[in-house]
Amino acid sequence: MSDAPEELFVTLDHLHSVPAWGSRPGYCHRGARALCAQYGLDWTAIVRDGGIPASALLATGDTLALHLVEHARQEVTHGNG
Repeated sequence: MSDAPEELFVTLDHLHSVPAWGSRPGYCHRGARALCAQYGLDWTAIVRDGGIPASALLATGDTLALHLVEHARQEVTHGNG
């Protein structure tokens, strides 16, 4: 049995609820697909699996991806995700 902490999984619910800079929360799918294309992430797999490991988003170094991971961490920490 491993003592390593389980990796955070960033879900589509996190993507849809992340505080954004517009009038509504969440990132749009079009923008998320563009981010995936830019960094070689498989959007289809993310949709099929319901999300993506946080480490894959963190590895991009992208500001929007980092903001999404932090939102997911807060949601999980507070029992909301």
